Amino acid sequence: MRLQTKLILLLCSLLAFVTVSLGGIFYVVITTLLDKQIGARALTVAETIAIMPEIRDAFNDPDPSARIQPIAESARAKTGAQYIVIGNREGIRYAHPIPGRIGGRMVGGDNGPVLEGRSIISRATGSMGPSLRGKAPIFDKDGAVIGIVSVGFLTDEIDVIADAYQTEVLTVSCIALIIGAIGSVLIARSVRRSIHGLEPKEIGELYTEKKAILESIREGVIAIDQEGRVTLANRYANRLMHIPDSESVIGRHIEELIPNTGLMEVVRTGMPQSDRELVIGDQEVIANRVPIRDFHDRVTGAVSSFRSKSELYRLAEELSQVKRFAESLRAQTHEFSNKLYVISGLIQLESYQEAIDLISKEADVHQNLIHFIMREIPDPVIGGLIIGKYNHASELRIAFRLDEESSFRDIPAHVDRAHLVTIIGNLVDNAMDAALERHPDQEGEVALFLTDLGEDLIIECEDNGAGISDDLGDSIFRSGFSTKQGEHRGIGLSLVEHAVRKLNGYITYDRSPMGGAHFTAAIPKRKNAAPKEHESHDESGH
Repeated sequence: MRLQTKLILLLCSLLAFVTVSLGGIFYVVITTLLDKQIGARALTVAETIAIMPEIRDAFNDPDPSARIQPIAESARAKTGAQYIVIGNREGIRYAHPIPGRIGGRMVGGDNGPVLEGRSIISRATGSMGPSLRGKAPIFDKDGAVIGIVSVGFLTDEIDVIADAYQTEVLTVSCIALIIGAIGSVLIARSVRRSIHGLEPKEIGELYTEKKAILESIREGVIAIDQEGRVTLANRYANRLMHIPDSESVIGRHIEELIPNTGLMEVVRTGMPQSDRELVIGDQEVIANRVPIRDFHDRVTGAVSSFRSKSELYRLAEELSQVKRFAESLRAQTHEFSNKLYVISGLIQLESYQEAIDLISKEADVHQNLIHFIMREIPDPVIGGLIIGKYNHASELRIAFRLDEESSFRDIPAHVDRAHLVTIIGNLVDNAMDAALERHPDQEGEVALFLTDLGEDLIIECEDNGAGISDDLGDSIFRSGFSTKQGEHRGIGLSLVEHAVRKLNGYITYDRSPMGGAHFTAAIPKRKNAAPKEHESHDESGH
């Protein structure tokens, strides 16, 4: 049975139970009030007749019924009572709706309290049948009880009145039941629409799947309602906020957990936000925020996903390294192909000595560079990177020079080589791009200097490009900023600045004597050294 049918049956059953219960209670209340009102009415009539002087005086006549019967019948006709019976202390009737019963004895067995001087309301079966009646004593001038007045309404007549009310109650109850059934159908449809027509089992499966998905993704996910209270947070988000897995953040205000999160702004404006930088504790993250909307397109909350900036940079670094290695291999292959063509041509021209000289020269240049790098830069990752950059520069007809005074042998073990590769590789790439852009038809120049003398690792890279305008300032290190045209620009220097900061160092730039830009990165050798302040250089120098 589908959820909508179950809801309709449940609501209709509940409504029917409530309607029948309320109808029954209402009927009981009405019949009770009706009995009280008729009993009070009968007693009032009885007490009124009992104090009439004509009735009291008639008890002294030889034939009391002659005077009492007309008065009793007149009162019965005016009050609507089924009977008015008047008798003496012995219960002998002086008045009765049926004249033939005058002179007979009153029945019912409830005259005792009245003869004691009290007025009562009782239910009893008299000569007219079961009735609800009011009885009052008749007193003489001395206060003695000389007779009884009994005013009655037959139970059958009372039931007729009660049945009329019962019919009205049933009619109203049926109308309410019909309206409620229609409302139940509408409510069931609304509920089904609000849960997208899903069955309870499907909802449970979706919840389980959602929880598994949230815990499996490598991003923090947190959602809030209109008031800013957290309604959802996965384990990765708790980890970034340094909250134990055993502690729940559901119900806490987002500003209490992440000040200046920006989620409340999304709730207010209803506008999504993409790739926004945010600091959570000691972690820099990249956040995306979108509003949550209901069926009426009203904003009911917001959800944000965020990931550690360092992880994103690590991915970018790995991709950059793969790209650099691929370019280096391609450049080396292309360069050696060209040299082989030249050597092949010289041999075909029988210029054997020139071919031997070219082979020797190329072998000496490469061997000297390789020997120098193996001696002064023994780290294979950094050495391989520099050789690859050298080959790439040769392909681009750029003179790449590694300073002869370079030395990079004393690299502490705690210094992440991946960060050093990011710094050196991106600085050299930017330098080659700048040199090639300014000298497309001439040979560009790029110089690299590495030293481990002193307390810092120093990396200097300069070129003969156009340089950097003074009004740009540190904006060149901002992710996405670039003075070059095209997409996917403005990443290199941002990665460099991030890697330098991770190593507690600093990076500066100034004008190079070669005409272009001169970048200097300083990285402390000592572990956990405090980050150094930026310094500026007016000219190149080692």
